[in-house]
Amino acid sequence: MAKKKVSRRTFIGTSAAAIAMSSVAGKTEAAKRAATKPPRGEWWNWSGSVKCKPKVFANPTSESELLEVVGKALKKGQTIRVAGTGHSFVPVCASDGTLISLDGMQGIESVDAAKHQATILAGTKLNTLGAPLKAAGLSLINQGDIDTQVLAGVVATATHGTGATLTNMSAHVAKIRLITGMGEIVECSAEQEPDVFKAAQTALGSLGIMTHITMQCAPAYRLHERNWAVPFKQCMEELDGNIADNRSFEFFWGSRRDECLMKSLNITDNPSDESPGKGERIGYSGDIFPSERTMKFNETEFSLPAENGPACLRELRELMMGKHKDIGWPLEYRTVAADDVYLSPHSGRPSVTISAHQSSRLQHEAFFADVQAIFLNYGGRPHWGKMHTLGADELRGLYPQWEAFQKVRRDLDPAGAFTNDFVRKVLG
Repeated sequence: MAKKKVSRRTFIGTSAAAIAMSSVAGKTEAAKRAATKPPRGEWWNWSGSVKCKPKVFANPTSESELLEVVGKALKKGQTIRVAGTGHSFVPVCASDGTLISLDGMQGIESVDAAKHQATILAGTKLNTLGAPLKAAGLSLINQGDIDTQVLAGVVATATHGTGATLTNMSAHVAKIRLITGMGEIVECSAEQEPDVFKAAQTALGSLGIMTHITMQCAPAYRLHERNWAVPFKQCMEELDGNIADNRSFEFFWGSRRDECLMKSLNITDNPSDESPGKGERIGYSGDIFPSERTMKFNETEFSLPAENGPACLRELRELMMGKHKDIGWPLEYRTVAADDVYLSPHSGRPSVTISAHQSSRLQHEAFFADVQAIFLNYGGRPHWGKMHTLGADELRGLYPQWEAFQKVRRDLDPAGAFTNDFVRKVLG
């Protein structure tokens, strides 16, 4: 008998109305996407919040070709950015100079079975990694529930999953190879150029272009996912226990029913992919982490000291049940362990991340502004790939290693080749 394929969990919201509307809205969105492809010569991000028209669009297929592209751009004095699949909601990739796609640089280059490490070309999409990692007897330590991003973008923005003992994906990087603003190749790790490494683990592409990323992995493992719904009050009463008792735990809270959709992931030895019950899945880790996004949205997310998470959530709940009761999209609540990466939003502190969403077809500015004000009152640091309005002067005070990062940036890209308006705004 053929093995049953593990299905993906679909994110559609937290209310009965959202479930009822999802199929119609999904078809509407599909038709809209087909009719709104970027015109020739333009680049758009996934949600449509970012559009640009670069002078040069390059798609190298090797490191040597990439070096040539960078060299030409440097001679012309053009700024250089790299575009992945566009899952950042801010213009981190936008360029009116040279825009580079790494689609031609994908795949696993080598595996160190003894160290459980895989060296991966930086343009590799997460959703292509599962099968070859599984074949090599490995799994990513953790990942988020969207897997269409390019690995370089994941690392550049400190993308994360959830789990109080699990760091973000940048902190799982063991080695980086990149091309600097002087057209030179630099390799860095915790042992080799450690300051460069701690800066490069989360750098928004401002230090150069990553060509190879060595990920610290784990021996291949299987996950058991459970999904269930409880009232908000019950969720908060059980929150500490659910975080402590599960490898990964998160929930979505929606205002329409004041209900939380809970999700846990735990390693299992169960060899069967058959669902053990309603709202449950079992399978290889790379098959269980992802969920589908059937409707396009924009998002803001901040990382808070873990102890501030519940109070912040309660204040956001009041906001959405009062002033912004028209917002039907949910809040997402996750946990991330502390790390020592210079510009990681989770650097130096165990964190709770809370994200707010709005349909890409609707106005989000006023809602996100009010949400951001609450986040900042609780010590929040913005996710580098999601919407916020902070600049370098405000961000500097949130990162103890800010100046250490800036020193590496000046050393590797003294002329500011790897920048754009957004990077200048947030990094100075």
